[in-house]
Amino acid sequence: MSTEDKAKATGKNLEGKAQEAMGKVTGNKEDQAAGKAKQAEASARHAAEDTKDAAKDALD
Repeated sequence: MSTEDKAKATGKNLEGKAQEAMGKVTGNKEDQAAGKAKQAEASARHAAEDTKDAAKDALD
């Protein structure tokens, strides 16, 4: 996983956690859902990059 892609995915995850937490504090279900969606997107990005890394390692 490139450092830049990893940082972007980690940032998206943190953003999602913050948004979800703010939604819980304010009782806003839409913010909670959007935060969870951002976290899921970050997980998918990490998984995709891990797959790329595994394929690259297999070819080396």
